[in-house]
Amino acid sequence: MSKRVLILHGLGGSDYPHWQSQLAMDLIKENYVVSFPIFPSRNNPKLEEWKEFLKNEIKHFKPDIVVCHSLANILWFHTCDEFDIKLDKLMLVAPVRNEVLEDAKTFFPYPIVKDLKACEIIMASSTNDPYMSLEEAIELQSKLNIGMKIMENAGHINAASGFGKLDCALDWIKRVDECEINKEQK
Repeated sequence: MSKRVLILHGLGGSDYPHWQSQLAMDLIKENYVVSFPIFPSRNNPKLEEWKEFLKNEIKHFKPDIVVCHSLANILWFHTCDEFDIKLDKLMLVAPVRNEVLEDAKTFFPYPIVKDLKACEIIMASSTNDPYMSLEEAIELQSKLNIGMKIMENAGHINAASGFGKLDCALDWIKRVDECEINKEQK
């Protein structure tokens, strides 16, 4: 059975050549079922509008894996407690600090969630992200109690930072834990 991957963009979207667009194409080539929706008012988002959109997408698509970038991480923090799901994997890429962003005021402050609704979680951050310092990222990762990948000089890990492809994201999604392989063989 093909895994279902929901890819959630941040402020302004993740149009090609953003790594999320490339990831969607690569996953489809690998026979994953992919949903990569565009949130309403993506350049001037409202939390309640995005939350409602995400709830409908989760209900309709029923993902196994969710990949968030930037503001989508914050959306997940605000919304995941309202879901009765348990994802296989959750990828949080380039979250932003818990300070008001002028273009997305309604998203702040955001909660630190104890249950992110996934069996395996990774957060990817950069040593020079203008929206969250490495120290802030490590503090968030510690509060969330999740794994972390630190990328050297990757900026906000987006197309503007030179990331039109992020092979480590595809590799992490495709990796199957040994315990999962053993479970399937029984």
